[in-house]
Amino acid sequence: MRKIGAGGLLAVLLLVVAALLVAWQSGVGSGPAAPAANPATRGAAPAAPAVRELRLGLNIAAGSALHAAAVKFAERAVERSNGRLRVTVHPDQQLGSDDQMLEMAREGKLDLVLIPTAKLSSAIPAMQYADLPFYFSGREELYAMLDGEPGRMLLSKLAAIDLVGLTFWENGFKQFTANTPIRTPQDFARLRVRTMKSPLIAEQFASLGAQPIPIDFHATRQALAEGAVDGQENPLVAIVGMRFHEVQKHLTVSNHAYLGYVFAASRRVFETLPPDLREIVAGAARELTIWEREETARRETAFLETIRQAGVTIHTLTAEERQRFSQAMAPVADRFAFVVGYDLLVKTDELRQARLRQAGEMPSAWVLGLDADLSANGALAGGAIYRGMQLAVDEINQRGGVRGRPLRILARDHAGSPQLGQASLEQFAAVPNLVAVMGGLHTAVVSAELDLLHKQQIPFLIPWAAGQGLTAHGHQPGYTFRVALTDSVVVPFLLERALKEGRRIGVLLERSTWGRSNETVLRPLIERLPAGTVTLGWLDAGDPETDKKVDGMVAGGAEVLVMMVNPAESRNVVAAMARQARPIPMLGHAGITGGDFYGSMKTALAKVDLRFVQSVLEEDARRNAVLARLLNRYRERYGLAGEQPVPALAGTVHAYDLTHLLARALATARSSERAAVRDALESSLGRHAGAARDYAPPFARGRFDALDRSQLRFARFDAQGRVVRAE
Repeated sequence: MRKIGAGGLLAVLLLVVAALLVAWQSGVGSGPAAPAANPATRGAAPAAPAVRELRLGLNIAAGSALHAAAVKFAERAVERSNGRLRVTVHPDQQLGSDDQMLEMAREGKLDLVLIPTAKLSSAIPAMQYADLPFYFSGREELYAMLDGEPGRMLLSKLAAIDLVGLTFWENGFKQFTANTPIRTPQDFARLRVRTMKSPLIAEQFASLGAQPIPIDFHATRQALAEGAVDGQENPLVAIVGMRFHEVQKHLTVSNHAYLGYVFAASRRVFETLPPDLREIVAGAARELTIWEREETARRETAFLETIRQAGVTIHTLTAEERQRFSQAMAPVADRFAFVVGYDLLVKTDELRQARLRQAGEMPSAWVLGLDADLSANGALAGGAIYRGMQLAVDEINQRGGVRGRPLRILARDHAGSPQLGQASLEQFAAVPNLVAVMGGLHTAVVSAELDLLHKQQIPFLIPWAAGQGLTAHGHQPGYTFRVALTDSVVVPFLLERALKEGRRIGVLLERSTWGRSNETVLRPLIERLPAGTVTLGWLDAGDPETDKKVDGMVAGGAEVLVMMVNPAESRNVVAAMARQARPIPMLGHAGITGGDFYGSMKTALAKVDLRFVQSVLEEDARRNAVLARLLNRYRERYGLAGEQPVPALAGTVHAYDLTHLLARALATARSSERAAVRDALESSLGRHAGAARDYAPPFARGRFDALDRSQLRFARFDAQGRVVRAE
């Protein structure tokens, strides 16, 4: 190292002092900062704002309506952010296929994506909502739904796959092409129709007597030209772009389904943006939705002319022809309701009814409300209850309704939330001609609603919730009527069976209103047994110590485990038991069938001896003609093959019986006032042959539960997932 002389050292020291002086004058340093100098007064230029670059990927070609709207979005984002955002648009799958771009967005490697709803339906089955054929009356209604609450519900589901849904753009409505005219549902009979790989779309054509044949999109023209298929469906932009019209003779403008695109952001990227930039991105995407749709429609006029010039015969369905197609394809929505989601379908129906009321077009009818979980852990039970109501209402209306007026269902989803349930009840109370409300799976929700429903004098029908305080609650007169198993009969039944199989019993309860109901019944029974016979344990929702608690029960010497927990927690308990070196027998409450238990637990169930309480089984149809007819109609309406199990059967059967009992009460009540309907339910119903049992009568003064211990039996899942008698 070279030495520095005295003069050089002095020069270095002067430079250091000068630098410190400049730093002090600029407010830089470890001590208190000096006031910032005004750049305008000293002539310094302000620092340029940081620029955030975002990439937007889409599969559509440059120059398309979607691409044009994407370019406008990029320009608007730059303008509104004053240059803090820069968006580059990548059409033609420049960044990868739809599946690849979707995965990139989920991982935070792609910022924004425009992706067809069909490509999202594997992860989010509800995205098939707009695929339902002839489900919407036209463009206006579909747009109202996608831009309204159903659309917001759909977009919110994208959070499950790490996307932020912003809005719905489109590639247009789908139309039919074929080599024969298509004007009626019967015209599809025996036609071979190309489809994408979608059970829902395959069912759409199969229901019309056609043969659906899945073929890759890019191989479709050749298949049409060679006669491998007779027709297909697609938006006009795809028909012209792929030149399908050159190998087809007829086009039917049907607007029967929708090829929507979701404009979404990567959650990992979106959350790193400042709030104002997030709003700019979301706002620009939403604002351009109408422009993109209008541009798509404008271009379709030119596409139609191109198709006409090619010699294709074009027919636009009349209102009467659309109605015939709508009636023919209505079963598709019923059959795929659990896939698409009853939460979406009942919200759509609610909005339709509201629109008809506002327009003065709603026929006078009695209204039966449904207040149930249709989207969370109890959604299977809620959907099963809705189906039971549907089947009963159809029968009632086919016989002329009640007092010459039809009965209709108005459903709302409380998602297992007591607060949402209470809000729904408040809304139901204001509905004209409401005669009663049906509840759902959750004891906690009904319990929270008791004061309100009695204040509003709403007859409340319970087809599932088992809490003993739901009918024995102290309100006079009582407005709750139940056709379901109750804790007061199920808990002793479970304990008696457990004591026959072991001397030491472990019991797991959920920490909830329902769990406390079970405990109230259990405690007096336990006190009569020798000390140490029963060990109680508690589980919270999503309890992280479920394995530890099951391990503790087994290690502590329990010979049988009884679980009284909801369907979601039941799965965790069974999975924990399946991991034991020597699993012990398990007995469960009836609620275990309120969720998709078997579908997610096949492997664990093969290792565990699990039995659970049920009130009704499909095999009971051999001895009950009403149940046999109900099951036949169920399979026909919802497209269930003979060997497929009816999901959450008890919910459907109980709701079916309760709906018929309500209709009888309404017919015999001294007036249509809800208090009079309540009185008739309690004391004016005689013998009734139901699907669950013969009621003689179902209720009586002071007795509001229609099922008893005679309904109880143990069941298990067989190898096909059917619920069958266990012994």
